[in-house]
Amino acid sequence: MADVTDVTGVADAVGLTDVPDVPDVPDVHGVSGVPVDGSTALASEYFQSYSVIGLLALIGVLFVAVAFGAGRLLRPVVPTPEKLLTYECGVDPVGEGWAHTQVRYYVYAFLYVIFAVDSIFLFPWATVFAAPGYGATTLVEMFIFLGFLAVGLLYAWKKGVLAWA
Repeated sequence: MADVTDVTGVADAVGLTDVPDVPDVPDVHGVSGVPVDGSTALASEYFQSYSVIGLLALIGVLFVAVAFGAGRLLRPVVPTPEKLLTYECGVDPVGEGWAHTQVRYYVYAFLYVIFAVDSIFLFPWATVFAAPGYGATTLVEMFIFLGFLAVGLLYAWKKGVLAWA
């Protein structure tokens, strides 16, 4: 069987006489004439894909900066006493700006978040506990976890946080 790179036999069979010789040695040199191995070529392709992402990010940042700059240059700046007043839902504010809020609402919200997040951790635990080889260790770890939750709930109850006043 003839070598695929040797096209002179094919050219003679077809009747072409002025086909140049194709070299049998593959080109192992880069553009600069320095030998390029496979890892260098792969690294250049790898970083080339990141350069495209970096260029797109740069274009995005420039687009936002130009938009903000154009907005700053084109907007009218005419401060009046009416524009400097505090504005809340179309009504001028009356009284002082400080409002007292009951702390117990925050405590209930905090306790809810704690126990909601902890209950979310029970579902992955149940799937791991069902897997073979994790039985006793996982069960002990979950009882320690639930013990910490129980101590926190007992502390909140003793402090009177759970009593609605």
